[in-house]
Amino acid sequence: MKKKTIITIVVLIGVAVAFFLILQNNKKNNEEELEIVAQKNSEVAVRTATVQKESLSGMFTVNGTYEPQTRVQISAEMNGQVVAIYVEEGSRVKEGQVVAKLSGDKTNVNVTNAKANLDNAISNLNRFEAAFKTGGVTAAQLDQARLQVENARAQYQSAQISSGDTNIRSKISGIVNEKMVEAGMVIAPGTPILEVVDISSLKLRVEVDEALVSQLHMGEVVKMVPSVTKDTISGKISFIAPASNGALKFPVEITVDNSGGNLRAGMYATAVFNEAGLDNILTIPRKAFVGSVSDNKIFLVKDSIAQLTTIKTGINYGDKVQVTNGLSEGDVIVTSGQINLTDNAAVRIIK
Repeated sequence: MKKKTIITIVVLIGVAVAFFLILQNNKKNNEEELEIVAQKNSEVAVRTATVQKESLSGMFTVNGTYEPQTRVQISAEMNGQVVAIYVEEGSRVKEGQVVAKLSGDKTNVNVTNAKANLDNAISNLNRFEAAFKTGGVTAAQLDQARLQVENARAQYQSAQISSGDTNIRSKISGIVNEKMVEAGMVIAPGTPILEVVDISSLKLRVEVDEALVSQLHMGEVVKMVPSVTKDTISGKISFIAPASNGALKFPVEITVDNSGGNLRAGMYATAVFNEAGLDNILTIPRKAFVGSVSDNKIFLVKDSIAQLTTIKTGINYGDKVQVTNGLSEGDVIVTSGQINLTDNAAVRIIK
């Protein structure tokens, strides 16, 4: 009996020890599993791309509208009533051509009054000169009379200039685009009467992305495809804005000869820029950059660790950017998920 009890106790102790060892082993396995899960949870999920060499075309297109090379408002230079307008909207005019006429009644009265004042001042001066010889007036009074003559003469000349021509003339050769007043209206100086546009030369105004504008040059020949003809025509870059607009676009103007009159201001067209492409260059996606392309920072992935790396870039080709230093062919870089990364963060690549 005693022997059986001892055996039972030994068996129970053995079972307890075995159970303890099993628990310890399970605990170790659980800790290892938890560590693996924690490690996985600490990894940032990212998408990547491989740095590669490729050949890129420099061609890109931008849409815009044609604007007249010259647009001038013809304004009145004096007060008056519009007696006649000799042209209609759409009329062709030449530089210096009379396009409207104002009433000269008021200005003629001003000239008459100014002439009378001048004659009266001259008459007074003659009397003062005669009186001065006999001592009837002083030298100061004579000087004052002479000054009055000079002032009256200046006013008369000014009135003559104002009334000299009541005709209103076009400042440029072109087409009347808009008539702003009608005959019979009374207008003040500076009132616009007509708008004349010169469309013998047009400019296509487009807006070019900041990544592409650096490739353009003044005087460069650019192909254009007007929406109304679909025929390709050529023009030259005549303006590149030195500063961007609020949308980080740079206004560019391309001048085209329109002496044939086939195009109109306001028409829509597509400019085709055919810049020189590059062969066998390292490129990365534009979306790989942390911040803007100009910051030149990307995350390079090595052994599942994202390293914040500064590189040097060359020409931007839309969605692709040339890399000149800092990366090698075959390197893996982050293209999505950078916002959650810090330098040397663990990453998990997802498809």
